[in-house]
Amino acid sequence: MTRLFLAVTAPAKLNLFLHIVGRRADGYHELQSAFVPIDLADLLDFERRDNGLIERTGDIVGDPAHDLAVKAARALQQASATHFGVSIDVEKRIPAGSGMGGGSSDAATTLIALNRLWELSWPRARLAELAIKLGADVPFFLGNGPAFVEGIGERLTPLATTPRHYAVIYPQVAVSTREIFADPGLTRDTKATIIAAFSAAQEGTSESLFGANDLEAVVRRQYPVVDDAVRHLQRFGPARMTGSGSAVFMAAKDPAHAAAAIKDLPAGWQGWVVRSLAEHPLAVW
Repeated sequence: MTRLFLAVTAPAKLNLFLHIVGRRADGYHELQSAFVPIDLADLLDFERRDNGLIERTGDIVGDPAHDLAVKAARALQQASATHFGVSIDVEKRIPAGSGMGGGSSDAATTLIALNRLWELSWPRARLAELAIKLGADVPFFLGNGPAFVEGIGERLTPLATTPRHYAVIYPQVAVSTREIFADPGLTRDTKATIIAAFSAAQEGTSESLFGANDLEAVVRRQYPVVDDAVRHLQRFGPARMTGSGSAVFMAAKDPAHAAAAIKDLPAGWQGWVVRSLAEHPLAVW
């Protein structure tokens, strides 16, 4: 019997570091980063339609025409020439504009789920060809878990990381990635590192942070509330912004340490105690 309905999760991610090591002739930035999925996730429900229509319901951020889950569904529908459509319902738990990859994760999860729901049986590599056209972070969420990321986000090397707890704060401001990357004050010539250097650093104390986030200084200057959030967490340990912001995180000794760091937040801020995932929830699909 064909299953017509799927309910899955789309995890957020943290950038444990983010270095901008150059800029290509086409304007895209070359980066190096370590991505880890975390257990904060959006909830997605998919119901197959036989009429070819793609419908989006639930929590919608901004213009529905720009929704990445819808774009992913349309891209896969066109590339596969399937006659099926889908109703996609999303419960957003990952804040938009937080640098935690919510939209990208939704897009990747849509590709994975519809590959099964539409009975396409495409390998992940074929889905990845669509993913990179949807956004730089989307290929990561098609992977199995933590990864060392290079290029514009398309070159992924699996990482073995020890699961850790983190305190994460979202100071209720959405940051434009495009705006930050266009800032003339952005450093674009950080010396390239190697996976071995990152891995060696991870063998230290659980609260240590490797490298830097090259976008952080620009964001903290343009968005003072992000600077406030970093300073708040720094009272409890080394803290850093993830992605292009605005969320910030701190590696914690244990859940109690993380909980203490988010206990007394200013009004309107959100905070979570999260744990990194050794494997993507849909890795075996």
